[in-house]
Amino acid sequence: MSKLQNGTWVVVTDSEKALFLRNLTDHDNPNLDVFDEDEQENPSDREQSANRPGRMNDTGVQQRSAMDDTDWHELQKERFAADLAEKLYDEAHKGSFKHLVIVASPQVLGVLRDEMHKEVADKVVAEVPKTLTNHPVREIEKLVKRELDAA
Repeated sequence: MSKLQNGTWVVVTDSEKALFLRNLTDHDNPNLDVFDEDEQENPSDREQSANRPGRMNDTGVQQRSAMDDTDWHELQKERFAADLAEKLYDEAHKGSFKHLVIVASPQVLGVLRDEMHKEVADKVVAEVPKTLTNHPVREIEKLVKRELDAA
């Protein structure tokens, strides 16, 4: 079975953007069509923080230490991957795809694997650990085919 059959979904994502592509041909000559795109607004952590980090008293006399503040920017990146996993679950239940290729950075791929429902994981035919969200579609086609041929 070739990995890029007609109708196979290819999701190209990083921690802030996801491209949804559908293969219109076959594995030998892939023709990926972008049919959806998700992007989140994720300002820097400094812009999202409400105030400076808190302080706490230490055991010594008049000693105080700064506490680590929540990294809102990083938290939002993890939420994006979790939201993407949920969207894929909804689409799998609708029968929108039979086969799925995920192209994502290794960190995002790890979060997706943890968050992905079994119904979606069973449809994954390949994972490509690369960040390709800002590449042209023709370049994505070539890179994905090359990666899948090498696997």
